[in-house]
Amino acid sequence: MTGGSNSLNLNVRGIGTSATLAISEESQRLRNEGRTIYRLGLGESPFPIPEPVVESLRVNAHQKSYLAVKGLRTLREAVADYHRRRRQHVKCTADDVLIGPGSKELMFLLQLSYYGDLVIPIPSWVSYAPQAHIIGRHVRWLKTDPANYWRLTPGDLDRLCRDDPQRPRLVALNYPSNPTGGSYTAEQLKELAQVARRYRLIMLSDEIYGELHHRGRHVSIARYYPSGTIISGGLSKWCGAGGWRLGTFTFPPSLRRLLEAMANVASETYTSTSAPIQYAAVRAFQADSLIERHIVQSRRILAALGHECAKRLRKAGVLVHEPEGGFYLFPDFASHRDRLRARGVATATDLCQRLLHEAGVALLPGSAFGLPEDDLRARLAYVDFDGAGALVAAESHPLDRPLPPEFLESHCGPVLRAAGLIADWLSA
Repeated sequence: MTGGSNSLNLNVRGIGTSATLAISEESQRLRNEGRTIYRLGLGESPFPIPEPVVESLRVNAHQKSYLAVKGLRTLREAVADYHRRRRQHVKCTADDVLIGPGSKELMFLLQLSYYGDLVIPIPSWVSYAPQAHIIGRHVRWLKTDPANYWRLTPGDLDRLCRDDPQRPRLVALNYPSNPTGGSYTAEQLKELAQVARRYRLIMLSDEIYGELHHRGRHVSIARYYPSGTIISGGLSKWCGAGGWRLGTFTFPPSLRRLLEAMANVASETYTSTSAPIQYAAVRAFQADSLIERHIVQSRRILAALGHECAKRLRKAGVLVHEPEGGFYLFPDFASHRDRLRARGVATATDLCQRLLHEAGVALLPGSAFGLPEDDLRARLAYVDFDGAGALVAAESHPLDRPLPPEFLESHCGPVLRAAGLIADWLSA
């Protein structure tokens, strides 16, 4: 017999669908059956793509030629200018930028091209470790402390490296964090950078949520460790263009050989990123008052909504940190452990399955992010609302004043109802 499981590459046996995509598909299936499902599982931006960027795509829909493997030169220049403008003290040129069909694909190429361990703080985004497993890369997990808001500390990183200081390592640092919603201060990043420099680590600084720092104060670790930091970004979160599949990597000149190696692999795999999307993306990365206003209002809405969701969950006895950026909460249901166990809920997966099928609320279990199954944490993405309508309505409220409670009820109602359903289910 041919074509059976025995013919599969050992590295892909047991690899399932990405947890985020799986929960999205399951939620849609239940909706198709007529169920009311609140989709707080997949982390997809609720906001529309800014109109100037959409118009640029319309204008460039005719672009049909293969573009350079590294990306459209004009786009790479725009990305470099964006980083010089937004990530203060980060110096780069178009020659330091690589464009790909999503940052996820670029991360895969990075692990394929770089020979060394992948260091991942726990909890972490769901695809870092599976990509390493597919490639056959060794993963070193670093536990973080919820009391420290799940931040990687210089001490944690130093202890990992000191026993074998010459070993090549790539550290994935994602902030604002998926799944926790936490971030780092400039001083914390400076201290991490000192350790990274000491051991010549490569820092993959996954800053896809950087523009959604709720106070607009995102800082890149590249400011303090420019020679060893790769900045990962794209259009999916702050620009709301996840389905466009465009990611960017910005390298220091000292890692030019790594950039070239990734580009060579790309030339033999995906060839180049979609031409119309690249031309349109130029507009997204250029300085523009309309796009800036879009980002500021998005932050404002997410900050208010995240705070309100956290408050309502705490009232239900759930432990949850205040979010600092992005659109995630990472609630801990452990205070309900005994009552949940009496209802047959012993793991985070049990918890999320029961919430989905009994309360109609989709969350992702903490085990998808590297935590043990018996840890009763889950990721909540507060994104199930009409982002376009909320942006328009927010313009009626002065930026120097907080959004009133009635704004959230009127324009982010599904997310608040979902938080209420979680509380009701816990008390049932």
